[in-house]
Amino acid sequence: MTDIGFIGLGIMGRPMAGHLQAAGHRLFLHDVAALPKDLIAAGAVACDTGKEVAQNAEIVILMVPDTPHVEAALFGRNGVAEGLSKGTILIDMSSISPLATKEFAKRVNALGVDYLDAPVSGGEVGAKAGSLTIMVGGTQAAFDKVKPLFELMGKNITLVGGNGDGQTTKVANQIIVALTIEAVGEALLFASKAGADPALVRQALMGGFASSRILEVHGERMVKRNFEPGFRIELHQKDLNLALEGARALGISLPSTAIAQQLFNACAAHGGSAWDHSGMVKALELSAGHEIARR
Repeated sequence: MTDIGFIGLGIMGRPMAGHLQAAGHRLFLHDVAALPKDLIAAGAVACDTGKEVAQNAEIVILMVPDTPHVEAALFGRNGVAEGLSKGTILIDMSSISPLATKEFAKRVNALGVDYLDAPVSGGEVGAKAGSLTIMVGGTQAAFDKVKPLFELMGKNITLVGGNGDGQTTKVANQIIVALTIEAVGEALLFASKAGADPALVRQALMGGFASSRILEVHGERMVKRNFEPGFRIELHQKDLNLALEGARALGISLPSTAIAQQLFNACAAHGGSAWDHSGMVKALELSAGHEIARR
């Protein structure tokens, strides 16, 4: 049994922490929102501050929305850094800036603590199923120590390099996901406007070279008009901002990423910040004056 601190018990964090608890590990929890009652009832300990979490845990995991939230959780008043002791391992599973991650790692390493950036892909479905893809940046030694914990939360787990490389991989992932959502949306919109049944078109495409997990899951959302969030548009906007900021710093162009971001911006302008990111198709529908629907 390992004493694990977990900060950020939202859509993703709650089921991830639940898998750790179900495997017999003791949890010390903190969040700005109310803590999940089921985890507390099963023995998790509620902590008033990140500092208190770190004082009790051998491993501390963060799963919060954005770079400023990680910085505040780590280095704010009564933050995690104030309670860390030598030999602790800190794992940030949030999706944040690779450049900021490198700076955070240096500050944490100076305390004698290993830092792993380990963002995930797979959404709420993957978090609940324990099938997340986990992209890790950090040392081999720290990765080896915590890999059994990662295996409770995910299936495809890769150490891709040093600190920041996990976050870079997640940004790359989000570029591919956004562009594929856009492609699926265009294809189903085209089919629907042309008079074909988009549900049957999707079914046919699932057996060919165009098949993808996004066509399977988000294509179904588009056809069934289910945009309740598994991963909110506003979070994907944040990730694409990281991609575009990084591109400027690297002196490269990501034109299709910029277009995808503009489509997300259009959704947000129509009140869709909290839609699932498959809701990008609504921006395409607005420009076409046509809504994808089952015939």
